[in-house]
Amino acid sequence: MTKKYNVLVTGCGGDIGQSIGKILKSHAMFDSVVGCDMSDEHPGKFIFDRCFTVPRCSSESYYPTLKNIITEFNIDITIPIAEPELRQNAERGVEKQILETALISANLKSMKVGFDKLYTANFLEENGLPFPKTKIVSEVDQAIFPLILKDRKGSGSKSIFLVSDQSEFDFYARRFPNFIAQEFVPNSLEEYTCGLFRSSTGEIRSITFKRKLIGGFSGFGMVVFNDSINKVLIAIAEKLELLGSINVQLRLSDRGPIVFEINPRFSSTVMFRHLMGFEDVIWSIQDRLGLPISDYRKPDAGKRFYKGFNEYID
Repeated sequence: MTKKYNVLVTGCGGDIGQSIGKILKSHAMFDSVVGCDMSDEHPGKFIFDRCFTVPRCSSESYYPTLKNIITEFNIDITIPIAEPELRQNAERGVEKQILETALISANLKSMKVGFDKLYTANFLEENGLPFPKTKIVSEVDQAIFPLILKDRKGSGSKSIFLVSDQSEFDFYARRFPNFIAQEFVPNSLEEYTCGLFRSSTGEIRSITFKRKLIGGFSGFGMVVFNDSINKVLIAIAEKLELLGSINVQLRLSDRGPIVFEINPRFSSTVMFRHLMGFEDVIWSIQDRLGLPISDYRKPDAGKRFYKGFNEYID
């Protein structure tokens, strides 16, 4: 009889956690799929077999609370979703295993590079990959406008400012001296989000969507195949010695693809990718458990996704 696994998804209340819950619940290799989050104001209980409220990951009681859930439900696999927890794991050097369960996340090198936007730009430059010029705000001598100011260790579209002149720059520089100033790459109509997976044997798989942001999320996207983008993705996976799945964001410019974000985690397009055959959540689990990785049947170019919404009444 084929073993079935019990999974815990932490940070299950957000859109990524809910998507991963749906993916796991639809797959035959899992028995119990449990979620937890620091809030209960989300529809997780409609998705997961059980859903729990837990303290913040910075709390001393966080790991004992997780341990109790893991013991009660015989959890085999833990998938952390919330970025604060992933950052905490990276800082503590936690990799491959947590609380005696298999940990599903990208390798430490990928997290170190991706969670610091200055490190990201430096990594790209050092490896001869396309990058936007980037400096700490306090070290900028002569700004070239427009430019982007962003939190060096922020996530998503929060705390990102398009600055068009010196007075704006001075205003934000006084408020956020540790932000980074980054070259603005024009052409928002040529923005791409890419899923990138590399197995423990070195097999690399990727999927690229030309996307449109709606309310800070990828609200619409279309599958594209672009040789220049694909070469950059392969190089990033190799140079990071990637193990697991990450998300790469870039724009096409006169200089080719310019990478402006490496997110070392599953992204908000994880469900769309899964539905199109790029099953990186499943592959990451299979690879971590030493199981054969299921095949990837690439979707047709031009295949589209649209972000929708579900309503729940309790």
